[in-house]
Amino acid sequence: MKAFFYTSFFLCLTLFASRTAQAQELIEVTFLQGVAQSELPSDFQLFAENGIDLYKVLYTTPDIEGRTDTASGLMVLPQLENVQVPMMVVQHGTVDGPDDVPSNIRGGWELAGIFGALGYAVIAPDMLGLGEARGFHPYVHAATESSAAIDMMYAMQQFDAESADVTLNGQLFLTGYSQGGHAVQALHRDLQADYSDEFPVTAATHLSGPYSISGVMYDLIVSDQPYGTVAYAPYTLMSYNEVYGLYDDLGEYIKQPYADMCREFYRGEVGLFDLNARLIDTLIAREGASVTKFMLQDSIIAAITDNPDHPMRVALADNDTYDWAPQVPTRIYYCEGDDQVPFRNSVLADSVMQANGATDLVSSDLSATADHRECITPALVSTIFFFGNYREITTSTNQRYQMPVRVWPNPATNYLQVQGLPANGQLRLIDLNGRILKNWTTQQQQMQLNLSNLHSGIYVLQLESAQGYWSQKIMIR
Repeated sequence: MKAFFYTSFFLCLTLFASRTAQAQELIEVTFLQGVAQSELPSDFQLFAENGIDLYKVLYTTPDIEGRTDTASGLMVLPQLENVQVPMMVVQHGTVDGPDDVPSNIRGGWELAGIFGALGYAVIAPDMLGLGEARGFHPYVHAATESSAAIDMMYAMQQFDAESADVTLNGQLFLTGYSQGGHAVQALHRDLQADYSDEFPVTAATHLSGPYSISGVMYDLIVSDQPYGTVAYAPYTLMSYNEVYGLYDDLGEYIKQPYADMCREFYRGEVGLFDLNARLIDTLIAREGASVTKFMLQDSIIAAITDNPDHPMRVALADNDTYDWAPQVPTRIYYCEGDDQVPFRNSVLADSVMQANGATDLVSSDLSATADHRECITPALVSTIFFFGNYREITTSTNQRYQMPVRVWPNPATNYLQVQGLPANGQLRLIDLNGRILKNWTTQQQQMQLNLSNLHSGIYVLQLESAQGYWSQKIMIR
């Protein structure tokens, strides 16, 4: 297989990634626990079609210097028998530290769990420097976010060859939120460019990610705008120093007492979220506001801003992920009210990708007011139903797992006709924030649903019964 090696050339201070043949190895798969459908967290119940089994996966992948490292991740399999299912890669968001990862059933593992309960075979890489991997995590480093995921995909293929109950059907879905949005955009780009024969992507969603590291995110960091997650800037700086060799001492970039606080995080003595709280408290006490640039050396800000060839500017630009054109159905979901990752990242990514010739790319603002945490639910719901248009789960007889439900008219006004309903099913109308607005129990094969008190917009009609699961988007006007 192909893998990435990384070399820092200090004279030009540019990272060159070269591909070289290197054996990728699945080391170990450890069963962690099974979770019955009825035991899934309440947030899962809306979407769950089956229980899930959780596994910790150890596999080899190159570190930032090209040396073989042992990486880890979570694998989630649906509790189904004799079926072929799609593979999905879920890239996790920013975590608190090396132990706060999916393979420890932490670090946003729930996103992988939801899709496993929907019938996908899911992998959620812990990423380098987290979980079992050694060293400091190369935060928002696009190349290794991608390579660690690709090597875990190879590991899943090796595991799949030995599995009898659940096997892969050749479909591949990609998603990730926040840092995971950045990571999945990098992964999607690299799969399309270099692995399209081995891992053809079926569909992808990029969710609220910092795709423009050198533009939108840098402008925020050096602005006068108060920011609630000021720790992201030193985390990125220390990460890129590991890859690019930017400084001899952190104090060249960060003032005291902030530099000493960041060193504690680098040494693993405090978590990221504790660091962030301490930095904010100190900024407010000393400067009157949690403005990120107040932590930075004034000379550094001037040097980076004035010199487009400054090593830090080069490193930032090397990790922008949006200058390409997806050639499979892709959605960029974001919320304008995002307080951590400015929505302009998504708007810029969409405009550049469209100009580059993207195929079936749509970006959607899911809420003008939802902040970064509040945006997770509509982004997840939108992803579930978008992927549902393409997902196939086949039995051993190669019959698609589906129900013959038909609805009309769509768009609807006051009433909706639904035909092909099983007995004793649960029919729900859901908005794009995941809220159940109406419930019906199906007692006959055809029903007329009253929608007269609902506002115009997009909704999801969902059916769950002993015969299976079905959903469809409904427009009300």
